[in-house]
Amino acid sequence: MNNQSFGSGSPKSFHAYPRGDFDLESGNPRKIFRKSKSSPSIGPVRMINSISNRIHHLYKLHPVAVFLISLSFGITILVVLSVYESRFRTIDFRRSDLRLSSGSYPLPNLHNLVMVAGHSVYTSTNCGKFDSEDSWFLEPYQEIPGQAATFLAHIKVGVESAAKDKGALLLFSGGETRKDAGPLSEAQSYWTVAESEGWFGHQDSVRSRALTEEHARDSFENLLFSVCRFRQLTGSYPQNITVVSYDFKKERFSRLHRLAIGFPEGNFFYIGTPAAPGAQESAEKGEANARAQFEDDPYGCLGSLHIKKLKRDPFRRVIPYPDGCPELKGLFSYCGPIPYPDSLPWIQ
Repeated sequence: MNNQSFGSGSPKSFHAYPRGDFDLESGNPRKIFRKSKSSPSIGPVRMINSISNRIHHLYKLHPVAVFLISLSFGITILVVLSVYESRFRTIDFRRSDLRLSSGSYPLPNLHNLVMVAGHSVYTSTNCGKFDSEDSWFLEPYQEIPGQAATFLAHIKVGVESAAKDKGALLLFSGGETRKDAGPLSEAQSYWTVAESEGWFGHQDSVRSRALTEEHARDSFENLLFSVCRFRQLTGSYPQNITVVSYDFKKERFSRLHRLAIGFPEGNFFYIGTPAAPGAQESAEKGEANARAQFEDDPYGCLGSLHIKKLKRDPFRRVIPYPDGCPELKGLFSYCGPIPYPDSLPWIQ
């Protein structure tokens, strides 16, 4: 027998059984099925494609039926979303109403409104000299001797009017309208003057029911915002409204602004005081121009009136209304040449 050499040293290995598992009882190798690494599992994309193909195939067979089913499904989704949105708004309104009703109103027993429209900001650092023009921030057209005294007259008349009506809320109205005057409101200026003057002898009866509305930027907002502020403080709307301003503005307030908010004529009163000496004629000319603009744009939401309003908001104060007077939400968002057409709380 010939001896064959298999290489260096150790013999070459010999596999008596095939590689892998071997079944000893049957004598056959056991097959192992391994998952191919390259075969991807069925994922969401494949499922979507499969569903899409089935729908497409079904559409070819029954196009009308598939269209009607799709339309019904879409309408159902829209109805569900509409119901959800409606319920959400109802819940939100109820929460807002709950905030209003759950907290006690500061002045629930007051039923009438006395509103003093602001015309300037008191800027003096020394309390006093309220009738001096140097104590107020004046626009060029207001730089007239005796102008400051007219502001003081408005404040006094407003206090005296409220003193005569124990059921009246006195509101000084006017926002932070002058940039160079700083973040000081007309309303707070008037309240400060009244406080410094001891409420003209009516402190005990008027001070506790004299507050401010500090966002109005024009005469229409003086009225509308004060009505909403009245609702915030009393929980109801005024039965009667008395406005205090210049006598030459009576028609603007008593006719144009009153009609714009739909308030009854028989419950609306106006107390006017004269312009500064020597300024009546020029004041009436300026008023005629302003009145003509409000004739065309009763809500001051278009053109020059709107631009003027923006200029009188130099610090971009966020208007909180109609928060606190939800019944007036439609009126606050209305803009048109004719009076607001929907119902209002004071219209029976």
